[in-house]
Amino acid sequence: MLEKLILYLSHPIVRYALIVSVLIALCAALLGVTLVLKRYSYIGDGLSHVAFGALAIATVLNLSNEMMLVLPVTVLCAILLLKSGQNAKIKGDAAIAMFSVGALALGYLLMNIFSTSSNLTGDVCSTLFGSTSILTLSLKDVIICVVLSLIVIALYVVFYHKIFLVTFDENYARASGVKVDNYNMLIAVITAVIIVLAMNLVGSLLISALVIFPALSAMRIFHSFMKVTVFSAILSVICTLLGIFVSILSGTPVGSTIVAADILAFALCYLFGAVRARVA
Repeated sequence: MLEKLILYLSHPIVRYALIVSVLIALCAALLGVTLVLKRYSYIGDGLSHVAFGALAIATVLNLSNEMMLVLPVTVLCAILLLKSGQNAKIKGDAAIAMFSVGALALGYLLMNIFSTSSNLTGDVCSTLFGSTSILTLSLKDVIICVVLSLIVIALYVVFYHKIFLVTFDENYARASGVKVDNYNMLIAVITAVIIVLAMNLVGSLLISALVIFPALSAMRIFHSFMKVTVFSAILSVICTLLGIFVSILSGTPVGSTIVAADILAFALCYLFGAVRARVA
């Protein structure tokens, strides 16, 4: 097993995949804490379905670089979701469901009507649940993912204190002079970017796991925002690397294996928290 792993790691494409995976997992975990605490974690699932619909359009149009369409469309829908969620007539959860189901249905419909592949079912399953596409990224794709991930991390670090205020108490943040709407917009846009990047890793249906599980696991052990954020990021990276290595060695789907590692980590953190509470 070790020899097989070393053999795989000797290929540049596998090392590229590991770099991209670590950065995506790190970004998803950072934003996940904020989204979970704001009770808006389901936005990841909604935007992932929007990204699937945009990807279907890009496939039908036979675009050479699908991200050039998928990324702007997903970011635009993230902004629209934020605005719709603030509308008294359309509540946040209803807006997410509307975008999510609509984009998923239209995407699959377009792929059926204008199918350009002889294996449509396989393509759809790979897009929804992930495949080995993370191991076939070109150098150009890797550079784009690295640049966008570093921008997301930099924005989170620079605006950490503002995001902290907006996460816990928007009214207090407004009273303190913080432009809450602008930072909510920033969170929505960053989330959209992460969703698009993570599609190659776990597929559009499993992206929410990268956002939710590390944050919930960290909250079973720690209670301060900083500690939860740091532990969530570390745990997310470990689970992602473990999932990829197990996937390489056993031949299981990359996305599902990573999510399984996240579930196992959550179970262990939950048990640890429960035991510590009983002892205390």
